[in-house]
Amino acid sequence: MTHPTDTRPKLVVIGAGMASGRALEHLLDAAPDAYDITLFGAEPRGNYNRIMLSPVLSGEKTYEEIVTHDAAWYAAHGVTCRFSEPVTGIDRARKVVMTATGETPYDKLIVATGSNPFIIPVPGHDLPGVISFRDLEDVNTMRDTAARPGAKAVVIGGGLLGLEAAAGLRMLGMEVTVVHLMGHLMERQLDEAAGYLLRKELTGRGITIRCSSNTKEIVGSERVEALRLDDGTEIPCDLVVMAVGIRPNTALAREAGLAVGRGVHVDDQMCSSDADIYAVGECVEHNGQVFGLVAPLYDQAKVLARALLGEEAAFVPKQTSTKLKVTGVDLFSAGDFAEADDREDIVFRDPARGVYKRLVLQEGRLIGAVMYGDTGDGNWFFGLIKDAAPVDEMRETLIFGPAFQGGAPVDPMAAVAALPDDTEICGCNGVCKGDLVAAIQNGATDLGSVRAVTKASGSCGTCTGLVEQVLSATLGDDFVLPSAQPICGCTDLTHEDVRRLIKAQELKSMPAVWQELGWKTVDGCHVCRPPLNYYLLADWPLDYRDDLQSRFINERKHANIQKDGTFSVVPRMWGGITNAAELRAIADAADKYNVPTVKVTGGQRIDLLGVRGEDLPAIWADLNRAGMVSGHAYSKGLRTVKTCVGTDHCRFGTQDSTGLGIKLEQALWGSWTPHKVKLGVSGCPRNCAEATCKDVGVICVDSGYQIGVGGAAGMDLKETERLAAVTTEQEAIDITVAFVQLYREHAKYLDRPYKWIAKVGLDWVRERVVDDLAGRQALIDRFAISQSVYQHDPWAAHVDKEQARYAPLANLKLEAAE
Repeated sequence: MTHPTDTRPKLVVIGAGMASGRALEHLLDAAPDAYDITLFGAEPRGNYNRIMLSPVLSGEKTYEEIVTHDAAWYAAHGVTCRFSEPVTGIDRARKVVMTATGETPYDKLIVATGSNPFIIPVPGHDLPGVISFRDLEDVNTMRDTAARPGAKAVVIGGGLLGLEAAAGLRMLGMEVTVVHLMGHLMERQLDEAAGYLLRKELTGRGITIRCSSNTKEIVGSERVEALRLDDGTEIPCDLVVMAVGIRPNTALAREAGLAVGRGVHVDDQMCSSDADIYAVGECVEHNGQVFGLVAPLYDQAKVLARALLGEEAAFVPKQTSTKLKVTGVDLFSAGDFAEADDREDIVFRDPARGVYKRLVLQEGRLIGAVMYGDTGDGNWFFGLIKDAAPVDEMRETLIFGPAFQGGAPVDPMAAVAALPDDTEICGCNGVCKGDLVAAIQNGATDLGSVRAVTKASGSCGTCTGLVEQVLSATLGDDFVLPSAQPICGCTDLTHEDVRRLIKAQELKSMPAVWQELGWKTVDGCHVCRPPLNYYLLADWPLDYRDDLQSRFINERKHANIQKDGTFSVVPRMWGGITNAAELRAIADAADKYNVPTVKVTGGQRIDLLGVRGEDLPAIWADLNRAGMVSGHAYSKGLRTVKTCVGTDHCRFGTQDSTGLGIKLEQALWGSWTPHKVKLGVSGCPRNCAEATCKDVGVICVDSGYQIGVGGAAGMDLKETERLAAVTTEQEAIDITVAFVQLYREHAKYLDRPYKWIAKVGLDWVRERVVDDLAGRQALIDRFAISQSVYQHDPWAAHVDKEQARYAPLANLKLEAAE
């Protein structure tokens, strides 16, 4: 449509993206002849659906399929297109926009410059092969690189865009690694549990995920060759895709003198600080908010079109929901799902189907929802969130979605009773309900006997609860629940069950445990988190990262807190041996930090009592400089190895007990165990080191070494039991290390060795660490792997990196006095 003698007001649009395109659609639909429209675009093409770039990358769609406005559409609506012609300036006084080819006048101007991808300014960020994921050119670059045989890609950023890029590149056959700074994927849209499921799914597709990883440098001479993390890890790659966020593109608006903050300031009518200039899309800031999802951009476009026609309209931001555009990944997130005291969660987990649903309620209304695996009801929940509808009356069945509203509450027992006999209960062993009922009717009346007959629940164990429900439904009142106590109210599983399932199902994170083992709470509690943290780090030292927040305060502070709020500091003294330099350093530290009490402990060490929390890093640094490390006097780990003077000085000594004690302490220090562990090595049966009441005690004799385990001298008093007698010092060390590792791998959290041995039996222990030489060596090897991760001085680490954590929040005593 042309107007040869056009007297219509001139509307110039800078930016041919989705927001401006939608605004033009509304405007042209309402008043096709209202404006003489000129559209400038930096790209050589018009409006296309950018949020569908991911399917184009993966090859599931073509560019032609995502074009919104083609040449015919622009021609039919009389829009003058100036593509590949970036606008270089705006002269507001003369009301013209400038490009390389000249000036174009306007009566009304729309700034729709979108956003720029954020590029992390690390060394190498400007190398060829480092790109973002914003337009078709980026997609073409990725597809060209993927066409090279054996090509590798690193995607920086585990958010929506980064994961869509990673999935697309993987579908093209590239070896893909995602590097994400935060602890779990899509942390803005998902909680940890859903983030775990997403990670599991993507890992299953062959994508390597590295969370809590920070990029230090992009390596390459002429183009990208690798990405280096700040821990020194180097990931070879031919392509680096940065998908770490966007920033509103405000350069033109700012140079033109418009009001700009994070974005171009607009009012409710999308009008900027200039009455003839509007802005729309990702470049705007409205009431302090900027926008990246398409839904609010389309709302802005509708308001803008009406404003251009002089009609009443106001932009009001609304709730948005999120879905990941990766084929086969069902994920939904909406509203606010952060935890708070006045909020409550409703959680549904179905480990077998990989389904997780979490609803967050506040004051009787749904305010947030996270769903993975089954998102069919997502829009219904989203509607409840947007409408702030009361949900009290349907709270009991809310999690099951709209289909259950108005029905009776679900009775799990009735559901199990109604299952047909051919329903599979134990997927691992192919056991159906009818098999279980037959076994029960033939005399198997508890879980153990049913498991022995049918093998149901004997593998991964996740069907245990269902098997018990079949027992209950079949036996009625004759069914007696097992007496074993669960870890806490978050789960029905015992410590032993959890330990077994963590190994059997290779669960390597807390979200994995919560999801796969059907935790009833979102992220555990203060009771279950410490043992879970221990079980995971003990079983998967190379995969799991210690969670400091799941430790008791002494282990978080690396010092024992005293009743007056001060701390004790105990440096390690190997085998109880010290020297003048160390004693001098301890004395200097006591003076410098006004330590009120210095105490020699029963473990042959020196305890500095009464150290202020804020002085901890400094006193540690001073002791470190004297060559001393933490004595771990606060930890569930090796405390001390008490020794006597042995053959060096004692006329009764039979072996070098001090030397053996030092070797054992140097081998075992830093390891985490279910409870504290103390050792003793006595040079002769006179037992001056009190080895016979330690967790592990070695008595040196003329013929070698007698190793006892399971002693106690605290609330319970117990003598060690003989585990082995060996002839060489190395055998004594090997058996001790193997015993500690066996204890680490099998004991319940907070069980001392003597309690654990009482449960498993000393013979069972002896078979594994004494009789089975290959098994012993395997235990030693696994202990060495764990020590490669955890044997380090926490004092030195905290002095280097975490001093700020020890600064006092406020001088409360002073404030009280004032």
